[in-house]
Amino acid sequence: MKLKIALIVIAAILGLAVGFYFFRPHAFHGTVIQSPEPSFNFTLTSSKGDVSLNDYRGKLVLLYFGYTFCPDICPATLANVGQALRTLGASADDIQLIMISLDPARDTPAKLAEYVAHFHPSFIGATGSDEKIAEVASLYGIFYEKRTGSAASGYLIDHTATLLVIDREGYLKLVFPFGVTVPEIADDLKYMLR
Repeated sequence: MKLKIALIVIAAILGLAVGFYFFRPHAFHGTVIQSPEPSFNFTLTSSKGDVSLNDYRGKLVLLYFGYTFCPDICPATLANVGQALRTLGASADDIQLIMISLDPARDTPAKLAEYVAHFHPSFIGATGSDEKIAEVASLYGIFYEKRTGSAASGYLIDHTATLLVIDREGYLKLVFPFGVTVPEIADDLKYMLR
């Protein structure tokens, strides 16, 4: 009888352990945001015409603010996102990255399209007037300012280097810091696509 009770207790403990392992909450690699309002909709210009955030309702949208002359942070982030989307396979069709240029004086729609295509063919580059970019950046909490660069670059732009994830319903849900890895991005996006 004692053996039977001991086996039942052991089976119950193992069952709880297995259940906890498979049904534990997802541990995000970025900062989870519980935005009460939908994300600010914007309309900017891409090489294929106007692009608005609301055009991609039903998909996860990754917003990245950067510029094509960026020497390190922008290419590193875009490369990681591109690789993460490749690891997701067909699921990546439900994700859209939009890079918003913080350097509209140099980043034409055509130049942005060529730049982002190096990282993933689905990426979109968007730009607009200085005033429009400043408005959109401000509404998404992005800081940026020009600073003196080298003779070759002319100037550089210091900027917030986060990657914003907007869910299928249009709410900001996740903010990745600079340096998030390919597996971490893929893991969180895969979970959000469920």
